[in-house]
Amino acid sequence: MKTVVLAYSGGLDTSCIIPWLKDKGYHTIAFIADIGQGENFNKIKKRALKTGASKVYCLNLQKEYITDYVFPALKAGAVYEQKYFLACALSRPLIAKHQVLIAKKEKANAIVHGCTGKGNDQVRFEVTARMMDPKIEIIAPVRIWEFKTRNEEIDYLKSKNIMLSVTKKSPYSIDTNIYGRAIECGVLEDPWREPPEEVFAMTVSPQKAPNKAIYVTVDFEKGLPKKINGKAYDPVSLIKKLNLIGGKNGVGRVDMVENRLVGIKTREVYENPAGTILHFALHELESLVLDRDTMRHKQASSQRYAELIYTGLWSTPLKKQLDKYFDKIHENTTGTVRLKLYKGNCTVAGRKSKFSRYKEAIATYGEKDIFDQKQAEGFVKLWGMPFHS
Repeated sequence: MKTVVLAYSGGLDTSCIIPWLKDKGYHTIAFIADIGQGENFNKIKKRALKTGASKVYCLNLQKEYITDYVFPALKAGAVYEQKYFLACALSRPLIAKHQVLIAKKEKANAIVHGCTGKGNDQVRFEVTARMMDPKIEIIAPVRIWEFKTRNEEIDYLKSKNIMLSVTKKSPYSIDTNIYGRAIECGVLEDPWREPPEEVFAMTVSPQKAPNKAIYVTVDFEKGLPKKINGKAYDPVSLIKKLNLIGGKNGVGRVDMVENRLVGIKTREVYENPAGTILHFALHELESLVLDRDTMRHKQASSQRYAELIYTGLWSTPLKKQLDKYFDKIHENTTGTVRLKLYKGNCTVAGRKSKFSRYKEAIATYGEKDIFDQKQAEGFVKLWGMPFHS
């Protein structure tokens, strides 16, 4: 029997894959990546073994995920199509990396994932794996098996006496980690339908959020968040804290129709309180400390970085080069941003930095004004000169 390593979530697709592989004669090792899903991993381990896995790995990758994947994307200002903070996309190259390492350790013949042929994750897993080992064999059951719908998968599991929380009445596909949550399928496939409240878990409805605004300060050092309300947090605890604060105030809900890599448009609903707060706060600090040309050039680089993440090109030379660029940009991005959270809204209430380029004596129209307005006449003439008739 061939040995394979399966990236196992314990959800519908991967729960079907283990018995399906066993029927095909494969010896399956399940790999569970703990990236903050909040799951009962002992229960998931037992499920994997019960369904036919011969061995289960479960690795806590939360710190590595936030430090080496989420924070670089934050420094880059990477937001796909202006809405998606890439919580799920960022986790895939990390999972693929450890899946390949386990396969090498176990001398496995192949790795297996549960991605569909319509999605982006297949690219993220496979490109990362092949960059680590160009000759590695990859099996993608969902692209080749006999099941055409999620309901057929549910019936297959029932025939194997395997029960999941997914039912025909609640057919949502949900992906959760410490940084965010993605929901698709079911009624969400109709872009005209408003997402039902039942799909949300990290955020309260803005209508039910507190009637009084709260203020939150975030301290950054060289583009990285270090403190909340003056208290230092490690990376994982910081994300958890901001998710809690933002979620209680209805901050972080995203409903979008996005363009997948394969050319399909898909309707996705996301929850990302920490990402919403941090990206917004860092941008406000950048507006204070970065010069105009740097900020404008950064916009294009941020978009490109987001596309690299979304399209599975995390480990490419360009991405690594851009990391150096963003590190350089953020040498002076140190300071504090004060935010106001109120019923789903996140607005800036103040920002300060010892590296601030804002000069009140130049910007003011009051008595402290030192700007020589007489110089403006010559500036305006020179600026418009190329266009004079």
